[in-house]
Amino acid sequence: MKLKKGDQIVVTLGKDKGKKGAVEKVFPKIHAVIVAGINISKRHRKKRDEQHPAGIVELVKPIDMAKIALLCPKCGKQTRVGYRIVKNIKERICKKCEQTI
Repeated sequence: MKLKKGDQIVVTLGKDKGKKGAVEKVFPKIHAVIVAGINISKRHRKKRDEQHPAGIVELVKPIDMAKIALLCPKCGKQTRVGYRIVKNIKERICKKCEQTI
């Protein structure tokens, strides 16, 4: 996975297009990430007991990696992630400004 927890992203496709946020959790097997405030769905819940009342609950769903792009912390543009090996250390780089992420 080219994105990691804490990376700043921007949504490029879908209902939340243009929104920005930070990655909270990464799911490599399903190729998705969770970002706070993005891809929120509503679920109607039945009352179970006094602690879990009935109502409409907002859930944050994972968003597919194909619908987001990384925001470079140096140049501030949305970019793709590349890799460079320096002294046997693999580091992520911005494809636009060639700076280390």
